[in-house]
Amino acid sequence: MSAATLTERVDAVDWAPLLDELDTFGGAQSARPLLTRDECRELADLYDDAGRFRSTVDMARHRYGAGQYRYFDYPLPAPIAEMRSMFYVKLLPVAREWAWRLGRPAPWPDTLDEWIAMCHAAGQRRPTPLLLRYGTGDWNALHRDLYGELVFPLQVVIGLDVPGVDHEGGEFLLVEQRARAQSRGTATVLRQGHAFVFTTNDRPVQSVRGWSAAPMRHGVSTVRAGTRRTLGLVLHDAE
Repeated sequence: MSAATLTERVDAVDWAPLLDELDTFGGAQSARPLLTRDECRELADLYDDAGRFRSTVDMARHRYGAGQYRYFDYPLPAPIAEMRSMFYVKLLPVAREWAWRLGRPAPWPDTLDEWIAMCHAAGQRRPTPLLLRYGTGDWNALHRDLYGELVFPLQVVIGLDVPGVDHEGGEFLLVEQRARAQSRGTATVLRQGHAFVFTTNDRPVQSVRGWSAAPMRHGVSTVRAGTRRTLGLVLHDAE
């Protein structure tokens, strides 16, 4: 998997409608796949190479749901490091726009390397890209991936298996807490190789009084059959 090929694929994403949908719902999936079937399989197979990871989390043990995920250690596999850097650059204008709407600081520099250096200087030194693996009956509780004081407001998940073939169920869930109203939920089937971009914590919502922050959480519905694996790209490091 060459960096040039990845760059072409990310650049080929029709970013305008994706970002419009992201702005409206807090999450949006790319129309085109970024990874081929073989590339998805190669990444998913890394899960069994324990030496690449800094930690493994059993979700049932921590009452996060059921299933397992592993956080990569540095140095990250080359394609994961490359995608993380490219998504940061593509999503940076949205992060800054959302911060402006909400009257918040926008501390994010122009490159991921600079941003990760800031995270490390603040004590957030642990890498956060991860592989998640769910089997029949597994699920992920609604949550946010914050990890410390320095947070990038958007992140990415990429499906590595074929829904309806490799697994049934396991939809990606987003739940938005609305002011003075009941929460709104959306469920998305993650297609193999496609990137789903979503908010890490909240999104700006406009009202007659101006902009306010709508808190959001994400999770995974119960996998009814098969195996569901995904790659998560969180764009800040952890304490």
